[in-house]
Amino acid sequence: MVYYFAAYLLKIILSLFGRIKVYQKENVPQSGGYVIACTHTGWVDILWLGVSMLPTKIHYMAKKELFQSPSLKWLMQKLNAFPVDRNNPGPSTIKVPRKLLKEGKVVGIFPSGTRTSEEVPLKRGAVTIAGSSQVPIVPVAYIGPNNFKDLLKRIEPKIIYGEPLYLPEGMSKKEGMEVMMKELNEELIHLQKELKGK
Repeated sequence: MVYYFAAYLLKIILSLFGRIKVYQKENVPQSGGYVIACTHTGWVDILWLGVSMLPTKIHYMAKKELFQSPSLKWLMQKLNAFPVDRNNPGPSTIKVPRKLLKEGKVVGIFPSGTRTSEEVPLKRGAVTIAGSSQVPIVPVAYIGPNNFKDLLKRIEPKIIYGEPLYLPEGMSKKEGMEVMMKELNEELIHLQKELKGK
């Protein structure tokens, strides 16, 4: 309940700074669990991704530091986020998202980890979780405001959804994950370029 209230309120607030253009949302699976892997350049893309996916809820992987203050921890939990220790990822890092995916829920991961505008090597998390859960990854690219200053400049936000990527059949899981990793990396770069041309 709090998730929807917060998400729709965010949609209204963000729309005051400019409406988002969403492309190819028909690529999003209509049922079952899947991983969304989105490019990450600032805190605004997290909000717009959540808004663009409504009424579908996203369960975000978030760095554990965001759960340290009681008020922020409460908010993160209400927004369906769960903590991850990025420096020392243990078995529980995969356990929580796998459980969510098994329940047919959507897990949101920002594979580049830290916020950056440069092309960084993707972290293996998204592929490991999707591969071990046998669910697809939906690559997503975002271009637009990254912070409050950008919002005030009314920079137009745009999001594009790529076609779901599946673990290839006929090869070992390790080989399949390597292929999936390469495909995800290439697709995110391709989607980012495509978005710049729109």
